[in-house]
Amino acid sequence: MLRIREVMPLGGSRLRLTLTDGSVIERDVGSMLLGPVFDRIRADPAEFRRVTVEAGTLMWPNGADLCPDAIIWGGVPPRESTASPPAELKTG
Repeated sequence: MLRIREVMPLGGSRLRLTLTDGSVIERDVGSMLLGPVFDRIRADPAEFRRVTVEAGTLMWPNGADLCPDAIIWGGVPPRESTASPPAELKTG
């Protein structure tokens, strides 16, 4: 199962992610930061940059997290285990 190994915040709500297979992808997660748990993370760039990786997913100190499959694949992962995630996802 492909998961996130490392995260590096970029500008805005963009992240560079190193995955467990060694591939590197970039994602803009701004549209995923929904609900009150993400209020401060959305409003404060310094708080957004406090993101870490725990157990293969993205976590913030306040307990907020994002589903790794949604970040990596944009939804459910493909059935084929050799599929590579797209380098860039267009999200709405």
